[in-house]
Amino acid sequence: MKKSIPEIKLNGESLTINDLYSVVYDSTPVKLSAASVVKVEKSRRYVEDLVKKEKIVYGVTTGFGEFASVGIKKQDAAMLQKNLIMSHAAGCGENYRPEFVRSAMLLRVNALAKGYSGITLKTLQTLIDLINHNITPMVPIHGSVGSSGDLAPLSHIVLAMLGMGEVLYKGKVIKAEAALRQAKIPAAELSYKEGLALINGTQMMCGIGALLVRRARELYLLANTAAALSTEALMGTPKAFDPLISMVRPHKGQLLTSKIMCSLIKGSGIVKSHTDCGEVQDAYSIRCIPQVHGAVYDAVKYVETVIDVEMNSATDNPLIFPDENEVISGGNFHGEPLAMAMDFLGIAAAELASISERRSDRLVNPNNSHRTLPAFLIKNGGLNSGFMIAQYTAASVVSENKVLAHPAVVDSIPTSANKEDFNSMGSISARKCIKIIENTEYALAIELLLACQGLDFRLPVKSSAKLMKVHSMVRKHITHMSEDRILSEDINKIVNLIKTPEFNELIESICKV
Repeated sequence: MKKSIPEIKLNGESLTINDLYSVVYDSTPVKLSAASVVKVEKSRRYVEDLVKKEKIVYGVTTGFGEFASVGIKKQDAAMLQKNLIMSHAAGCGENYRPEFVRSAMLLRVNALAKGYSGITLKTLQTLIDLINHNITPMVPIHGSVGSSGDLAPLSHIVLAMLGMGEVLYKGKVIKAEAALRQAKIPAAELSYKEGLALINGTQMMCGIGALLVRRARELYLLANTAAALSTEALMGTPKAFDPLISMVRPHKGQLLTSKIMCSLIKGSGIVKSHTDCGEVQDAYSIRCIPQVHGAVYDAVKYVETVIDVEMNSATDNPLIFPDENEVISGGNFHGEPLAMAMDFLGIAAAELASISERRSDRLVNPNNSHRTLPAFLIKNGGLNSGFMIAQYTAASVVSENKVLAHPAVVDSIPTSANKEDFNSMGSISARKCIKIIENTEYALAIELLLACQGLDFRLPVKSSAKLMKVHSMVRKHITHMSEDRILSEDINKIVNLIKTPEFNELIESICKV
């Protein structure tokens, strides 16, 4: 009997990155918790009472942004919300990858599940149904300035709820109306506050960040592994990784990295083979791995704390507080915390790539490897160029990262007739980070490829049991290069390999300390 997939109950308080990952990649279904149902209904009743009493409430009985002073008649309430979605669906450019959109959809449901937004259960269920039926709206990447929420991207998501725009469904891009019909999901009909509740939030930025921060943690472990392999191939000394050094400068990331590096190299026959070689210290790209990789780890952990808070926050405007009899217009939609975090994560990932490229250069450059490795890691050099251009490629993506790592958050362009006069640009921070992470994957994959080639030249002397497991997995997909071949194919194979669950499970297991 097929094992049933457990549901994730959303309450707006306890969603984790692992939960999100499960929904996005494994299609784990979601539903509202019983407590959230009560909260959502209570908040909705409060909104409806305000309308009955003809209270002036931003976005409910008024227009939006600069039009906040324009009153809206009761009979126009539904049209106001639909117009909001259509007018704000102003994105352009290529579309976000489906996983980022699904992540944003889940986070929007979780935020609304807190019960501070005034949405109806029926409308909220439509968004849940889209998630559970794997109907993914097509969302252009350009349009958000990271304040007033991710208005344009989220509006494109809501378009699908209304049966408008296009979606990815069963592997094809089709009209949203057709997808809803096939899945037997009624199109949403928006009422007071609902359009605003659905789009006034940071979920596109946060959805991207939640997926990237998990990948960044995986890349940190991969970087340690590739660095250990490079250290072995270059016959570097592991003395610089001694935890005694880090204990007198006890940054958590540095301490952890020192322990991981020592664990990875423990029992290496290569280390034993050159214990008395006379070399005292290596270049910074080897010697300072605990300090550099450790700082990256600390940065990733900081970003995780920001994401964890944001994932379980109410970020729209105005917020409804029925118990306090308050409707408060504020700025929880402002993306500043995420913008800073995403810029920081991009900088951290760029540093992993940058130091990795320096180790790749040492592997191919005979002047840096003390000529104990053949030039460009190939025999019969001259006729063969070996891995010469692989280092060029690493240098290329690292150089691009240096441009992308410039923080977007330090910029701001006013919008909405200067009513919104300071914007976070967090969506740009998040989008840049996507590319930086991709480039870092390329750089680390190239180092891993070169380090395994270098390790081949140390045989029959072997590295540690842990590192030889990694070497063996790489060699299952890519053979030793004894003469020139198309390197692009090897690089693509190893990039695909480092994205597989099997590979990442291996790396995580050998890096446990």
